[in-house]
Amino acid sequence: MFSLLGGVFLGWSLGSNDAANVFGTAVSSRMLKFWTSAVIAAVFVVIGAIVGGRPGIETLKGLTSIRLDQAVISSVAAAVTVTIMTVLGLPVSASQAVVGAIIGIGILNNQINLSGLLKVVTCWVGTPTGAVIISIPLYYAMAAIYNRLNLNVFRSDGLLRFGLIAAGSYGAYALGANSAANVTAVFVGAGLITVFFATLVGGASIALGILTNSRPVMETVGKKLVKLDPFSAFVVALGQAITVHIYTLIGVPVSTSQAVVGAVIGIGIVKGVNTVSKKTLKNILLAWILTPAVSCFIAIIIDFAYHLHYIPHQ
Repeated sequence: MFSLLGGVFLGWSLGSNDAANVFGTAVSSRMLKFWTSAVIAAVFVVIGAIVGGRPGIETLKGLTSIRLDQAVISSVAAAVTVTIMTVLGLPVSASQAVVGAIIGIGILNNQINLSGLLKVVTCWVGTPTGAVIISIPLYYAMAAIYNRLNLNVFRSDGLLRFGLIAAGSYGAYALGANSAANVTAVFVGAGLITVFFATLVGGASIALGILTNSRPVMETVGKKLVKLDPFSAFVVALGQAITVHIYTLIGVPVSTSQAVVGAVIGIGIVKGVNTVSKKTLKNILLAWILTPAVSCFIAIIIDFAYHLHYIPHQ
């Protein structure tokens, strides 16, 4: 079972970073305390992984046949890629890193499920686009309900706080359901563990990352990523959660960061303000291309190094 450690490390890294996409705005705006958000997120991530993690696992493990040693290699390659992209300051997607590594293994095995790969890539492109499309009518619908209530400042503050908790809980559920596959799908494909155990390990490792290492990211990235008023932040959180959940039902792990940015762009279109800079959009496009490509390359290099044999001179 030591082979699972690479996947657990990837899940821990994923939880450390992606919790900001779920509760970052609420924490950075001081609408919610960090530990309240972290505990709620951890609980719902595990629930989401167990209840809804199976479709994504089935999709990823079906991209190519994989041995146990290759499952470990792909997990390590994805984790290294996530680290490199984070250091470069690019909006990393663990989903793209994992798929890139699996493709690298598939190239070595000369076996790639092209129809499954096309489904995954199509959903990558559709993630921010879908979030834009969802967030615009969602903003108008929520604004209409909110304005009809005609609340005073104190009641408005309480309602928005409740809304952020509800949207964050839903977002954490969607994160767990969507991302458990990134952590353990390759090990299911290698025959090491069952799908249920994979969802449990995936959810628990992501939750561990949230509880132990997400505070700096949640308090800073949330503020940098989304500079919106509390109501708009609530709509962004809800729009991101709905988008990720839809792709979870389709069975494709996608990037919560890209879903958040798509939701922010949608709000920007409604309000007529530039909430996301051109530099941010450029970095996202660059990350779309680089993340899977780099992960694929690293997986091939690690596999090649792993199979090198020393031949002594006669």
